[in-house]
Amino acid sequence: MARVQAAGGGVMTTEPTRVGADPHLEIVRPVPPPARRVCAECVQLGTPWVHLRQCLTCGQVGCCDSSPMRHARAHATTGHFIVRSIEPGESWRWCYADEQFV
Repeated sequence: MARVQAAGGGVMTTEPTRVGADPHLEIVRPVPPPARRVCAECVQLGTPWVHLRQCLTCGQVGCCDSSPMRHARAHATTGHFIVRSIEPGESWRWCYADEQFV
């Protein structure tokens, strides 16, 4: 079991997903760490964010589902479904298409 920080500060446990179990893992590319730890769309709109996620296909950084604008999820509609948390101490990936950790 994996323990991850949940929205609101709680901790939840999840069953680890087998590598290769999610067909969307094929779109993961090597992306460098973000140059800036901000949601550029939130900065442009002047809206706050809670946590940040990085697309593992193109490297774009967006705000999480706990944020008002949910830019990371909106970016997933481009077909870039897999993100990673870029929050300190977190090392998980999420597939928006299948709504599961990968």
